Amino acid sequence: MTNEKLTELASELENCGKALFRIASSMQAPQDEQPAESEKKEYAKQPLTLEDVRKVAADKARKGFTEEVRSLIQKYGADKLSGIDAAQYEAFLKELEVIGHAG
Repeated sequence: MTNEKLTELASELENCGKALFRIASSMQAPQDEQPAESEKKEYAKQPLTLEDVRKVAADKARKGFTEEVRSLIQKYGADKLSGIDAAQYEAFLKELEVIGHAG
């Protein structure tokens, strides 16, 4: 390779490095652009959906707690998960999450 070609490649490599640096800098949000704590809490308080509850119930069932999950569903007056009133999802989920944990 000639010196001219090496110089050209070095210049292109330097430009590539600068571009990567600009990309990395733009991906780092300044502290004032981060969501406020109140916004985070508001987002976290979105109502639970049947799908949210179903994911946890399915995970517990896969771990061998099918009977416990079924009993809990019956405790909430339903014969299947979709029969539970949406207003009860939060309480149901709290009880569901402790299944399988030594008390």
